[in-house]
Amino acid sequence: MEKIVELGLLYDFYGELLTEHQRRIYEDAVFQDMSLAEIAEEAGISRQGVHDLLRRCDKLLLGYESKLHLAERFMEAKKTVKEILRLAEEASESGGGGQTEQLKEIQKLSNRLLEEL
Repeated sequence: MEKIVELGLLYDFYGELLTEHQRRIYEDAVFQDMSLAEIAEEAGISRQGVHDLLRRCDKLLLGYESKLHLAERFMEAKKTVKEILRLAEEASESGGGGQTEQLKEIQKLSNRLLEEL
């Protein structure tokens, strides 16, 4: 997984565990694409302070994931649901007689679960 995408996903799962100050600076850097100088000026700290804080946040987020594995489980669940959906669509297309309604329900539930994930 690309590093920035991975860190964004980890922030989605664990961002609330950061302090308000850490969250604000992390969001400015990652989601607002602000430079270190812009963030430093806005926050009233040095560029080095912003850099250190961002690295610390990355380390915290990766540490939470290494202990809890929530993002990893999420990605595995999403992969499994996609496979269920694929199998159900294949069975539905091949015509399963009385199973058609069940397969349509599986497809509907799989689609809803994917949207929620």
